[in-house]
Amino acid sequence: MFILLLLIWFIFNGKITLELTVLGVILCAGIYFFMCKFMDYSFEKDIALMRRGLFFLYYIWVLIVEIVKANIQVMHFVLTDREIAEPVIVSYKTRLKTRVGRVILSNSITLTPGTITISLEEDELTIHCLDKSMAEGMEDLIFEKLLETMENMKGIAIPKEQ
Repeated sequence: MFILLLLIWFIFNGKITLELTVLGVILCAGIYFFMCKFMDYSFEKDIALMRRGLFFLYYIWVLIVEIVKANIQVMHFVLTDREIAEPVIVSYKTRLKTRVGRVILSNSITLTPGTITISLEEDELTIHCLDKSMAEGMEDLIFEKLLETMENMKGIAIPKEQ
């Protein structure tokens, strides 16, 4: 958080000089100390937030790769001489504990071409697949594994269901 505060300081000032840097470090240190003392913030939470943020960037990368792979699969499906599409609706029970994790999972499935999350009830997702071949391998989703890892990280807690 200290680095973020200092970065915001430099952005708002528009230039970096020795005087502004020293003043920025002093002010940001004061604000960071205040946050640690009175707002239940700590260096450990900073580290956990950075780890979770880096892991989330990795999740975004995996999502982009899966979207590209699914685009290729859908293009192949559309452009080949297949007779009839066999759409299927699949019910999938997720192991994710938090509502936030489940919503991210369902949105990731919807963003992937060829699949749409129809509903999310508690821990059960109803997913429409363009073809039954797209429903194969649904039991071990890479998205769910990554989100599960993020849920189990120590430090900053993801809000639990109420």
